[in-house]
Amino acid sequence: MPITYSTYEAKARFSEVLRQVREGKTVTISYRGEPTAEIRPIERRKQSIEECLEQMEREGTLTRGRNPKQPIRMVARVPGALERFLADRNR
Repeated sequence: MPITYSTYEAKARFSEVLRQVREGKTVTISYRGEPTAEIRPIERRKQSIEECLEQMEREGTLTRGRNPKQPIRMVARVPGALERFLADRNR
């Protein structure tokens, strides 16, 4: 059975609407009896290790070794502006 609230009801019972969405239900919001919007749970997709590593490579966080059996090493961290400022100030 679809769950439908008018805009007035949805505003007045927003916590209840969110609770139902957290439970996995889709809620329809209507305006003057016409469905206008849906509030539904976000589909969270788990990344595989390979996808996570590829993303980190794209971001420049890590590089892979030539030999796949070598451990993954982190790329040298580039100091941020605050770290450079503090280093210059201490000279």
